[in-house]
Amino acid sequence: MQNQDKQELNIQISEEVADGIYSNLAIISHSPDEVVLDFIRLVPNIDHARVKSRILMSPHHAKRLLAALSDNLQRYEQEFGPIQDPRNPSRNSSLSFSGPKGQA
Repeated sequence: MQNQDKQELNIQISEEVADGIYSNLAIISHSPDEVVLDFIRLVPNIDHARVKSRILMSPHHAKRLLAALSDNLQRYEQEFGPIQDPRNPSRNSSLSFSGPKGQA
């Protein structure tokens, strides 16, 4: 087997993309040829939400993403401790969308 030179990949990111988009809901759908990831931000006391970002990828790349995400979450939990399942919050958890409504 011949030694192949590894090509260096120069990845660039615009300031707008680097700021990121916060999402607290993802909807995943698929066809035989692609997987669609819709990222949504739910806001308390609002009865509608818009897709903030949509990512389309092949099933092959989606499976690679799943493996990479699993690997990264395992390393995260090794460093910071277990991630609580939001469907079964601990009694010490203070994150909630409930509470008093603001008035102006």
